[in-house]
Amino acid sequence: MPDLAPQSSEAIMTAVDGSPRDGQSADAAQIEIRSAKTREDFEACVELQRDTWGRSFSEVVPISMMQVTGKMGGICMGAFAPGGEMLGVVYGVTGIRNGELAHWSHMLAVRPRARNMGIGKRLKLAQREALVAQGVNTMYWTYDPLVARNAHLNLNLLGASIDRFVPDMYGASDSDLHRLGTDRFIVRWDLNRESNAVASARREARARRGGSRPMLGIPGDNTRIPRGHDAVEVVIPSDIEAVEASSFDEALEWRHASRRAFQQLLDGRYEVSGFIAGRKHARYVVSRVAGR
Repeated sequence: MPDLAPQSSEAIMTAVDGSPRDGQSADAAQIEIRSAKTREDFEACVELQRDTWGRSFSEVVPISMMQVTGKMGGICMGAFAPGGEMLGVVYGVTGIRNGELAHWSHMLAVRPRARNMGIGKRLKLAQREALVAQGVNTMYWTYDPLVARNAHLNLNLLGASIDRFVPDMYGASDSDLHRLGTDRFIVRWDLNRESNAVASARREARARRGGSRPMLGIPGDNTRIPRGHDAVEVVIPSDIEAVEASSFDEALEWRHASRRAFQQLLDGRYEVSGFIAGRKHARYVVSRVAGR
């Protein structure tokens, strides 16, 4: 159930580098993205999971499962530094979902010191390329709606869309990364749309130009969906980990407030139509579905 550092499925496991501050390091071009092949590669995958979700995390994907996944058309890819160290990993399985061949990306992780080098995006694009070659058209994964850098990566950089909101998707977890619970967005990515990233950039620009919209999701604000508005915003912290480190209770209030907002909105009447990054707070733009 992992997304990492913190996406988990990709989620319970997701620790990625999709912040608006993405940059390129002098060493970024030397990082190799390739499939895990050797026993040492798979051992590095396990170790990176433990480094990310904690040494006591009981749901680490074992070597045997990663090896079998690769033989059955799944994905286990790493980002390797010139000296061979694994800096990031993406892992997922392929099967049938909604009557079509689809891929569920279970895990994406990047070491904290290697973030903001574009590694998370490169891993996702390499994953996509490999799946398209196999005839897979759609990829799913999950991420925590409160993690703004993952929202920016998934929605603005990759051009994926929100399929649904699931409260406490994975239940109790023994990872320190999941003390706030495991509310998740399920993301859907159309792998055959070359214009996804361009379209999402335009979508973000439109969201920024959208003018004043009612805001939900703020702790202590129990506002219901305002009448007469076709779009509202759900506010989140730009760095929920920093909030949690300062005050766990405050971070938990953000969790409860965002859950109330998404449960009110994403019941078929509204959909997430954009994401706006910010220095202190970020915002999801949630728009009414046409005809509802």
